[in-house]
Amino acid sequence: SRETFNVTSYDAVAFGITSIQAIAGLWINGFIVCVLCVAWVKKKLFNSSEKILLFLGCCRFGESCVTWVYSFLTLIYAQCFYLHPMPQMFAALLSFSNSSNTWASACLCGFYCVKIANFQHTFFIYLKGKIDRIVPWLLFGSVLVSLSMALLGYNVTDRHLKISGSTAAIILGLPSFTRDGHIFLLFLIGASISTTAFTAAIISTLLLLSSLWRHKCRMQANSMRNLNVDAHIKAIKSILFFICIYSINFSGFLLLLFYVGKKVHLRMFFMSLFQHALPVAHSLILIFSNPKLEKSLLRTLTCFKLK
Repeated sequence: SRETFNVTSYDAVAFGITSIQAIAGLWINGFIVCVLCVAWVKKKLFNSSEKILLFLGCCRFGESCVTWVYSFLTLIYAQCFYLHPMPQMFAALLSFSNSSNTWASACLCGFYCVKIANFQHTFFIYLKGKIDRIVPWLLFGSVLVSLSMALLGYNVTDRHLKISGSTAAIILGLPSFTRDGHIFLLFLIGASISTTAFTAAIISTLLLLSSLWRHKCRMQANSMRNLNVDAHIKAIKSILFFICIYSINFSGFLLLLFYVGKKVHLRMFFMSLFQHALPVAHSLILIFSNPKLEKSLLRTLTCFKLK
C-alpha cells in the first residue's frame, strides 16, 4: 500500500544516512586508534593526551558500531526486538557507548585545561604537577561510570517493558516517560550523571579559553611575533567550535530523552543524526589539531591518491 511504501522509504533513507555517518565515524576514529597504537608499539611510550585520545577513539568507534547494528536490525529484522533481552541489551550498549563518549570528552577537556591553561591558584598548580598520574584513574572512573549507566539503561528498559506488558522495541533503547517512581529515579540519576560530565567539560573548556585569550592579549600588547598570536587565535577558534558542537550534541541527547516514546519519528531522526554526527566532526578537529595524527592522515591520503 501507499502507507507501507512511505514507511519503508523513510526507513531506507534513515538507514542510508545512518550508514554513511557510521562509516565516517568508524573510519575517522579507527584511524585515530590505529595511528596511536602503532606509535605506542614503535616507541614503547604513551603520554597522557595519547591515552585519552586512544580511549576516546575506541569509545566513538564502538558507538558507531552499536548505532549501525541497531539501525540495521531495526530495518531488516525488527522482530528480534520482541525477544528478551534484546531491547534491554541494546539499551545497555547504547547507554554505555554514549556515557563513555561523554566522559572521555570531559577527561580530554579537563586534561587540556590543566596542562595548557595558566592559573596561579595553589590547587591548580598541584593538579598540573599530578595530572599525568591522575589520567589513568580518570579513564578507569569513566569506565566504571559508563558501566553503571549501562546497568541503569538495562534496568529502566526492563522495568518499563514489564509495567507496559510489552516486549516491543523502543527507539534508541530508552523507555518512554512513565509515572513509575522507580523508573523516574533511575532516569533522573542517569540524566544527572550525563549533565555532570557535560558541565565539567564546558567549565574546563571555558577556563582554557579565558587563559588563552588573556595570553593572546598579553602577546599583542608586547608586540610579539604574529606566528604565536595566530596559533593562539586558531586554538581559540577550535575551542569555540568544540563548545558549539558539544552543546548541540548534549541538547540533542536531552531532547531525545524528552521525545522518546512519542510519535515524532522524523524529529527524533534529525536529533539522533545531529547527536551522532557532531562527535565525528570533533574527531576530525582532534586529528587536524594533533601534528602526529595530521601528518599520518596526509600521508595516508597521499598513498590513496598515488594508487
